[in-house]
Amino acid sequence: MINKRLLIKHLLAHNDENSFYDKKRKVDISHKEGKAKFLKHICALSNSNPKNNSFIVIGIEDEDNNIIGVDFFDDSKIQNLINAYLNHPPIVQYENIPFPHLPEDKVVGLVTIRPTAKLTSLRKNIWKYYGGSVFFRDGSMSMPKVFDIKIEDVNSKIVAAIEKHAQNNIEHTLNRVFHFMETRKDYGAQYKVFKEYFVVCWSGQKKIIKNQVFFSRVDIELINEQVRLFFSTLDEVSINYNENSFKIIEYVNLGLQGTNKYFPLEETLITFEDNAHYTIETKLLFEAPQYDIKVLHHIYNANNAILEKLKKGQNLRKREQIDLKNLPATYVICYLNLFHEAINKLNEAKPYLKQYNPEIYSLYKESQRILRKVKYN
Repeated sequence: MINKRLLIKHLLAHNDENSFYDKKRKVDISHKEGKAKFLKHICALSNSNPKNNSFIVIGIEDEDNNIIGVDFFDDSKIQNLINAYLNHPPIVQYENIPFPHLPEDKVVGLVTIRPTAKLTSLRKNIWKYYGGSVFFRDGSMSMPKVFDIKIEDVNSKIVAAIEKHAQNNIEHTLNRVFHFMETRKDYGAQYKVFKEYFVVCWSGQKKIIKNQVFFSRVDIELINEQVRLFFSTLDEVSINYNENSFKIIEYVNLGLQGTNKYFPLEETLITFEDNAHYTIETKLLFEAPQYDIKVLHHIYNANNAILEKLKKGQNLRKREQIDLKNLPATYVICYLNLFHEAINKLNEAKPYLKQYNPEIYSLYKESQRILRKVKYN
């Protein structure tokens, strides 16, 4: 089993960006340009590596390979995006890899592109790239090719050697378990061994709501691969496990004018097998709450008025400051109730919320995460 943190270290230490590996400071697929560039790199790496895995490492300074990290990104539906825009789409996996020196809310993103041995191309237009476009890696660049080209295998031996040197061992596993138990001891850190091989560590602040146990500030890691499976400082999560599986159900707190309630968002089921393999299955559980249209029109217009005041740098009244905290969630509710422009307003608010208050900006990011999950389903 590959230790993903070791894999990243080997990629950074032994290779500059090339035809099987790319590094990014960050990736943003919340808008068309960022989505198009991400798809271009996936297409190019897939075409340039017909018989071996290729990788994108996210959260790295380009000049000096400094590991700065990015926010935890749990968009389990990223494959849906790949399938929607690419012909002969590769299998793409996004994983969050913790590093000891990073803050607890930061990880390194690892995108693994698995080969298809078929020519991958854009299925339809996106941003400035046309449907039918084909991309390949030219050194460290993803370049378009407008002619027929033979796919050659030039990297499989190199990548096989890198993955071999990144294999996990008992020392790496124990060190990470001890580190997790120590750093998360204030949040009830626990661990369990599945099938005499897999180790899962988790922690969270326990609370009981209407006889149901929830956890907040949840951190869950699959230690063998040094992959963070879940992290959130905001959500409420239920955790259940038996000898063969570990199940997480994530809830979101939504509502209007003090009538919030918890809605199940997504279920993640990790099943461990006897042959040292495991599977992760996710299922969207969310059903959008529906509200009176007249009430939503009033709230939507009030949000827009607050946003305009933020743009102009005007002071907010006390009531408006309270409404601002709810602004990301209420824009989400409006969008889910067919106020289609609400998502544009939410995106428009991003820089002003980020400048105004870190707590409100974290609520904005949470709202965007909910929308991503719902959209790609």
